Amino acid sequence: MKRKETLLNTAEIDLNQVIDEIGDEHVGTSHDTPLRDDAFEMDDDLKMALIEKHFKEIMYILGLDLSDDSLKGTPRRVAKMFVKEVFSGLDPKNKPDVKLFKNKYKYNEMLVEKDITFYSHCEHHFVPIYGKAHVAYISDGHVIGLSKINRIVQHFAKRPQVQERLTIQIGNELKSALGTEDVAVVLDAYHMCVSSRGVKDTSSSTVTSFYSGRFEREDQLRNEFLKYLELRK
Repeated sequence: MKRKETLLNTAEIDLNQVIDEIGDEHVGTSHDTPLRDDAFEMDDDLKMALIEKHFKEIMYILGLDLSDDSLKGTPRRVAKMFVKEVFSGLDPKNKPDVKLFKNKYKYNEMLVEKDITFYSHCEHHFVPIYGKAHVAYISDGHVIGLSKINRIVQHFAKRPQVQERLTIQIGNELKSALGTEDVAVVLDAYHMCVSSRGVKDTSSSTVTSFYSGRFEREDQLRNEFLKYLELRK
């Protein structure tokens, strides 16, 4: 309880110092999401209480009237949304449990799941990234349920992200879960930090890819995968 009270009333990180050191440089440092060693020492309730307190201060600084019926519940709603929904992929306990099945059909061609809608948030401005994920793999003796591919995409999307890292994280997780090197991932996404601020370009999208195993080595296989993505329902 004392720990909670201390955190609710003090700032343990000098955020201004961190911002000054980073500046406006958007530098990717790792394939892993940058997390502190103590990232999961707080429980969800404490995290939401802290976020609610500080978001209320942000709203106050902006000049909003927190006694208004429409606004007074906003800090709590935002806190719950951050922890339980849009950034829930930060917590390892929320990682989808993937069960493997033997490839009894002996289907040895690529399996493609395309047009998986995902929503994420840019870690530079905390505004949405949204788009489609396209995934392919070749079984090495086991398969997973199609919904699990979607859940893996959603898990890693529900973090502050950069698209390049998100693409790699999905690819590496699929390799690990499936026990195969033969994995391909393409993300085609729109960034609100580009369209709603800055240059305000509303027409461009960003495409990133991940290829491993045969998809990396064999041009014909990779081109076949990309050809499937041209199909329209």
